[in-house]
Amino acid sequence: MKVLVVEDQPAELKLARLVLGASGMDVEGVPAAEPAMAAIRHHRPHLILLDLELPGRNGLSLARQLKASPETRDICIVAITSYPERYPRAAALDAGCDAYVKKPLDTRQLPGFLRRMAAGESAPG
Repeated sequence: MKVLVVEDQPAELKLARLVLGASGMDVEGVPAAEPAMAAIRHHRPHLILLDLELPGRNGLSLARQLKASPETRDICIVAITSYPERYPRAAALDAGCDAYVKKPLDTRQLPGFLRRMAAGESAPG
């Protein structure tokens, strides 16, 4: 499964790449929305793990753009955030994200959760 991790914090990006890569996923990581668009065109992922707090353009804006395009609307987007008061679940879902997870990420559960999401299962409430 191809996963694109959009995360501006180097340590968190490295952790996600290690955990997901160790579980057999093909993982690419980028630090912001614009490189994410280039990565999506080059290496179309099955799922995007999207930090909502990014430099420049935030993750909500990127999710809206991806879900508005026929070429990318079917990519599963899992929003992640350390700032649930600034980026609440309802805002992420309204922007088109398929699931919402607060940081810190549970690295033991993350690979299985992402596989279920990419397979089209509904996110837990």
